[in-house]
Amino acid sequence: MDNDGATKIIIHADERIAPINPNIYGHFIEHLGGCIYDGIWVGPDSNIPNANGIRLDVVDALKKIKVPVIRWPGGCFADTYRWQDGIGPRDKRPVRLNIWWGGEEPNAFGSHEFFQLCDMLNAEAYICCNVGSGTPAQMMDWVEYLNSESTTTTITKLRAKNGHPEAFGFRLLGVGNESWGCGGNMTPQQYANEFSKFATFISAPNSQYMIKIASGANGDDYDWTRRFLDTISGRACGCKQSRLPLVRGYAFHYYCGTAGTSTKFTELQWYELLEKALYIEEILLRHRTIMDEFDPQRHIELICDEWGTWHPAESLDARKRCMQQSTLRDAVVAALTLDIFNRHADKITMANIAQMVNVLQSMILTDGSKMVVTPTYHVYEMYAPHQAGTAVPLRITTSKITRDADRTRPHKILDSVMGSCSIKGDQLTLSIVNINPKKYADVDVDIRGVSTAGLKQWRVLTGDIHAHNTFEAPDTIKPTEKPTTDKKLLLDPSSVNVFTYDLGST
Repeated sequence: MDNDGATKIIIHADERIAPINPNIYGHFIEHLGGCIYDGIWVGPDSNIPNANGIRLDVVDALKKIKVPVIRWPGGCFADTYRWQDGIGPRDKRPVRLNIWWGGEEPNAFGSHEFFQLCDMLNAEAYICCNVGSGTPAQMMDWVEYLNSESTTTTITKLRAKNGHPEAFGFRLLGVGNESWGCGGNMTPQQYANEFSKFATFISAPNSQYMIKIASGANGDDYDWTRRFLDTISGRACGCKQSRLPLVRGYAFHYYCGTAGTSTKFTELQWYELLEKALYIEEILLRHRTIMDEFDPQRHIELICDEWGTWHPAESLDARKRCMQQSTLRDAVVAALTLDIFNRHADKITMANIAQMVNVLQSMILTDGSKMVVTPTYHVYEMYAPHQAGTAVPLRITTSKITRDADRTRPHKILDSVMGSCSIKGDQLTLSIVNINPKKYADVDVDIRGVSTAGLKQWRVLTGDIHAHNTFEAPDTIKPTEKPTTDKKLLLDPSSVNVFTYDLGST
């Protein structure tokens, strides 16, 4: 047995970082490839079991990972979306070209269907409105249609005619998407002015409680963040009036990309992708630092509403655009990223992995009536106990992985073992990842600040680094349980581990 040396984990259970907002475990769906059509929506006349067109096997699977929030309709698609196209009788809805992702958009899945999905999953709705090609008036009408409790306006009468007399009710509103790119190719100064204009006209009743989320930077573009805040705060022009109070959220995007392909990669490429994934921690911290200069009380929430791996396309078919396999490597990327979010629960309040079904780092893959969950799905299911827990500090002393002369190691020095910890009631959840694909990690856990801490459960996700689930072999990668009687914990190579402890008094 090849062991990578002793790892010491000290948990300070009597200290607190911040509550972990469940929305950190959020999701994202877009009218792209097979995410909506086939992945979520099959239509009420389909032979695939469904509820008013939404496929039930996907919903049943998603319920197990406790989906807290869903972002929709995009993505790039949001900035061409006409919300009126997605209401009313489906056979009368217009068919549009999908200019970003190819093919045609039938609009069978619109506002009513999206809120039905949210209701079925008990998930919060996060609406991204059209700034790039839309107008404030169109956004105002949509917000009124969804949120107004009036029953007598022309728009709310239309909502009732379409089968929903009462308000849907939502509070998370994205004001545009990737405004530096597909959302309009704007400068940060130009977008700051567009944001303030749109945000000003969100005037439906109860709009004061809405979280108006600005389209933030692409990855490590810190200049975008600074220039946006400079402009909207009035500092750039020396203006006395600041528009900063209009901003309640600021959302950056970060895709760690790929190394090799989704299923074909070397050990060096394994490390290369993990390095890229870990970079999100620096990005998060630097954006938050800039925001703190303008907003030291942190009234503006930091959000990462698109993140994940992005491997080379496996099909040119528009119906399968951006569909990729998910291996154990993707699962480790997810675990490392969620651990980063947990550790910085005082700095980030929402994150939305891209995307929920059939696109990029998805939870689920479908093909007609067939469905399979991915290793990334299993990480979300294993990490669900962190949701709404309180993050607590931990210190990990572990061996280092450094670059070898034969280039079989990463460029940077990486910790072999990384993780996060939270407490909810009398339960402590510790998630830790051994990124070394060849060596076991001998771990000693020291939980301080409590009278007793008994290990109740140990779950692990591991296997060959290239392993993935298919429709023919759906259980190649899935969690297993390990004995909890050993004083020493031996982590498998390339493994995601979640430990549950019952605590005594703190």
